[in-house]
Amino acid sequence: MLIRQITSNTEAGTDEAGRGCLAGPVTAAAVILPVDFDLQKLNDSKKLTEKQRYQLRPQIEAQAIAFSYAHVFPEEIDQINILNASIKAMHLALTKLSLPFDFIAVDGNRFHPFESVPHKCIIKGDGKYQNIAAASVLAKTYRDDYMKKMHEKFPQYLWDQNKGYPTKAHRKAIKENGATPHHRKSFQLLPKQLELPL
Repeated sequence: MLIRQITSNTEAGTDEAGRGCLAGPVTAAAVILPVDFDLQKLNDSKKLTEKQRYQLRPQIEAQAIAFSYAHVFPEEIDQINILNASIKAMHLALTKLSLPFDFIAVDGNRFHPFESVPHKCIIKGDGKYQNIAAASVLAKTYRDDYMKKMHEKFPQYLWDQNKGYPTKAHRKAIKENGATPHHRKSFQLLPKQLELPL
């Protein structure tokens, strides 16, 4: 059973998805939940099936006091690095919330201060607190939606299946077709042995 939030304040939970991907944005979400919020099946998005995540998203959005999401795209990821891009995505999502909040619950162990709002980083927070878990579900599903759209333009990379993560099939497609503008050039797209001339 997840705890709703850390404090008794108006609290925003935030999390990101797509940090380890070779292609596509890193996506973050922020969620403010009501006092009586309760979704029994809510959990860390990585512990849920794709079907469960998409079933939970409209329930989260219907019950949340406020929610938002934001993307940071590969060109900027390559410029500022993936950690800073992940934190920037969380900041953008927090900025887009329609209501003020006075505390931020952050999944993970790194964050940059957001305005003057106090925050706390919680390792594996998406498996402990409902507001972070809700943010993780929104971040994951909205990022997956984006990658499915990109799959229509670049079907050879199978982004509808791998969502840009470094699967064997994804790396095989990069080797055969090269990188797209949606790939993160600062990431090692191919293992070194595949980069050597045969």
